[in-house]
Amino acid sequence: MTGPAQPPARYRIRLRGHVDPDWSTWFDGLTVTQADDGTSELTGPLADQAALFGLLARLRDLGATLLLVEHLTAADDIIRRVS
Repeated sequence: MTGPAQPPARYRIRLRGHVDPDWSTWFDGLTVTQADDGTSELTGPLADQAALFGLLARLRDLGATLLLVEHLTAADDIIRRVS
């Protein structure tokens, strides 16, 4: 039995090193942002846990150092837009 369709969950993934924003398509369309501290953030919606695990597997295969995986709530999005 299938429940009601869930909207895509939003995530923030922080990596050590800079990732070129042109890789956004390869990262399921997530927004790629380079920070001044030498890290990169991937942010945006992923369809489900399978999409999240697939993305994490691709990052592993690239040898990326994962610093943070965070599920964002609607409140997190509001705080980020205000600050």
